[in-house]
Amino acid sequence: MLVREDLKEREKKGPEHFDHCIRMCSDWIESLVQSGNLLACDPLTSKGSYVTLEQVLSDGPFIEAKEAISGYFLIHAENLEQANSIAQRCPLLLNGVSAAIEVRPINLS
Repeated sequence: MLVREDLKEREKKGPEHFDHCIRMCSDWIESLVQSGNLLACDPLTSKGSYVTLEQVLSDGPFIEAKEAISGYFLIHAENLEQANSIAQRCPLLLNGVSAAIEVRPINLS
């Protein structure tokens, strides 16, 4: 699950709102650990590189984008429907954050 977030909107709401969301996410993440669904998760920073065959941009166009991938959750789900259901319970979606979660299956074998 990729967390897509409106970073400018997050800045407008301020650090207190962000800290509240992090606390809510911590509880949700713990519930995913207890249910055996969580494999890994981490936030992503806006620092990075945009790499093509011809060039490496350390402050590529993704930095200027309104929306960015701000984190990921690697979960175990029986099917896409279960993964969608898990994603819908993410506190980022429930607490007024300008975010969406992109759910994509991957093959770990």
